[in-house]
Parts: sequence; structure tokens; C-alpha cells
Amino acid sequence: MNNGHMNGEFRTEVQPALKSKLEEFRLLGMESVSEQELWGFLVKKKWKKVKHEMRLYEMIQEILSVKASDYLNFITIESYKSSEFSLENEEELKELLK
Repeated sequence: MNNGHMNGEFRTEVQPALKSKLEEFRLLGMESVSEQELWGFLVKKKWKKVKHEMRLYEMIQEILSVKASDYLNFITIESYKSSEFSLENEEELKELLK
């Protein structure tokens, strides 16, 4: 199970760490975060520049060290990237310039 990342083969082995981090997020009031979303954050942000095959203990350490604020910042930026705001729409431009 690669999931598009060189460390994807360990996903089933690190699943307990993912579940633990999701439980921590739930205690902080972040009930809507899924395992898939957390994994996506790790792949796109934490492990984006990893050039070597990580060891299992390194992956678990990275998962358990994720801060809620880092995850929230990541999703905020991702939502801005996918936003369909365009200055070509005259009404949106007028609303912005108010």
C-alpha cells in the first residue's frame, strides 16, 4: 500500500500512532479530522522534503509530534489554495474594494 509516498508501506504499521494522535485531536475539540486527512498532512507537509526511506520509529515519532496548530495552519492554507476566488468577477471585486 504505497499511497503515493515512499513511506506508504508502513501506514498499517503506524496506524496505532495515527489513532492516538486522532484521539488527542478529539480531546482538543477537533472531532472531524479523519485518519486519511492526518496521513495527507504528514505526506504533504511533514515528509515533503524527506529524501530517504524513513525508519518506522522515525515515522512514529513524527506522527506523535504533530501539533494541532500545525495541522490547522496546513488545512487553512490548503483551503485558500483550492478557493475559487477570482478578481475577474466584477461583483466580487466591488465587494473586496468596499
